[in-house]
Amino acid sequence: MQKKWKISNPLNKEQLELQCKIVDELNCPEMIAEMLVRKGITDKYEIKKFFNPTINDSYDPFLFKHMQNAAERIKIAIENNEKIVIYGDYDVDGTTSTALLYLGLNKIGANVEYYIPNRMIDGYGLSLSVVDKLTEQSAKLVISVDCGINALEEIDLINNSGIDIIVTDHHNPKEILPEAYAIINPKVNGCDYPYKLLAGVGVAYKLLLAVYQIMDFATKEMRDKYVDLVALGTVADIVPLTGENRIFAKIGLKRLIENDNIGITSLVKIAGLSEKKLNSSDIVFGIAPRINAAGRMGSALRAVELMVSNDNDESLELAQIIERENSLRQQIDRQTFEEACDIIEKKYKNIEETSIIVVSSDNWHQGVIGIVASKIVEKYYRPTIMISFKDGIGSGSGRSIHGFDLFSALSSVEEYLETYGGHKYAVGLSVLVEYVDLIENKLSKYTKEHITEDLLIPPLNIETKIELYEINENLIEWLNKFAPFGPGNMRSIFFTENVMIIGFPYNVGQNHLKLKVMKDGCSLDLIGFNLGDYLPFLKKGATIDIAYSLEFNTWQGRTTIQGKLKDLKFKK
Repeated sequence: MQKKWKISNPLNKEQLELQCKIVDELNCPEMIAEMLVRKGITDKYEIKKFFNPTINDSYDPFLFKHMQNAAERIKIAIENNEKIVIYGDYDVDGTTSTALLYLGLNKIGANVEYYIPNRMIDGYGLSLSVVDKLTEQSAKLVISVDCGINALEEIDLINNSGIDIIVTDHHNPKEILPEAYAIINPKVNGCDYPYKLLAGVGVAYKLLLAVYQIMDFATKEMRDKYVDLVALGTVADIVPLTGENRIFAKIGLKRLIENDNIGITSLVKIAGLSEKKLNSSDIVFGIAPRINAAGRMGSALRAVELMVSNDNDESLELAQIIERENSLRQQIDRQTFEEACDIIEKKYKNIEETSIIVVSSDNWHQGVIGIVASKIVEKYYRPTIMISFKDGIGSGSGRSIHGFDLFSALSSVEEYLETYGGHKYAVGLSVLVEYVDLIENKLSKYTKEHITEDLLIPPLNIETKIELYEINENLIEWLNKFAPFGPGNMRSIFFTENVMIIGFPYNVGQNHLKLKVMKDGCSLDLIGFNLGDYLPFLKKGATIDIAYSLEFNTWQGRTTIQGKLKDLKFKK
């Protein structure tokens, strides 16, 4: 698919002076200093904090609106031995949030249990059917994590049952907020918390820190203890890895490597990742899909049980069950993706004139449509909503393209939806079957009015030009200091002009391109994931321009420098 190369503007005179200053202070490559200048990190102290953050660099949890009330209510519940129930969501963000609060409150003597809804029976978030179960558990205080911000009716019923509820969430609130005892969400009006992009687990973690603070448990050991779960949920939820999210991810990934959590360690081993240092890609593509598979294929309770387990045999057994569920999920993913593509090819005769894709079926597993929607977006680069029907009700998941707010699009048709929620780029919804064609027509009109042709070409943000002779181990080691990588802090992409293909390019795996290029006597091995379609057009000795990131690649005990090809341009 054609990509638009968006190359950063050259540094101006003032920025060049800052670049020289940073090179002198850090003794780093000029390119590293250029990257820091572009990020606006130019002070020596700020650079040190960026490369080596600590929990002390994060904000005071009491900057959240309602945090004082929430922490004091939990303190009273602990002191009076009241039953606290953590009500979570079934994805990685929700299950890590649940495990975090359960472990963290249990550690200081709380009478605490947890509940995770079943995706197929209860649906997303707080549900009316679960209130009876909370009453049966003799709950006096419920703490929702990663859900609840728009559950008006459900929270009214909880209140009427004589149960207090504290909502912790990070999803976009609608105009009317629920009547909860306290709402901890950086996105609600009137909340002065400086960082608005926390994952659900980040919000839950700030609540735990606040409780520790007012109960005199806020030692460094206690504050750091569960940040591995914060990192796992944050990276898996694909929130921007900037600000506090980056702090939690950077520190938490180190703790994951140290194998503090027995359950996660078991899962890491089964995923074949225990022999390497974990990075954000390992979470997104290795660990997160397995944890999500528990909620998609069976019960997300298994994922929480795994994370809170302190028994090696139990952890291994749970990890093995989750691994089998993930294998089943992968099979269903592939089948659903193929079916969805067949429907799209028949339904949309000219994809270039299509502004949004809406496809539905009675046969799709509700647990995989979100994953498949992401793959559809990757293939066709259009906002996509997939809907699975059961008993006349459609459960849908939507994913968007860069620059288009799918949550706002759903807001424009909310009168025809039973429920909806989510973020700018990922949404969930439920809809009656008779309204599907109507909402597709209205969403198609909305997207045509709000998506420009420019937005329909995937952007490729490129840091700067580089020559092959500038690439060495020292540069890669400096580049790795910018990790963990993710949205808002992506691995830098460079471009090199007029490189010559040497040897014969070939495909590996599922349509991945391998080739080797040379310029000025220096060569570079490249791999381009999902770029195998270029192979017929690549010839030995041809000259091309390449856009790529750089990293170390270890294979059979040997470490080399490898470029990850993002795109290429043929020379005319």
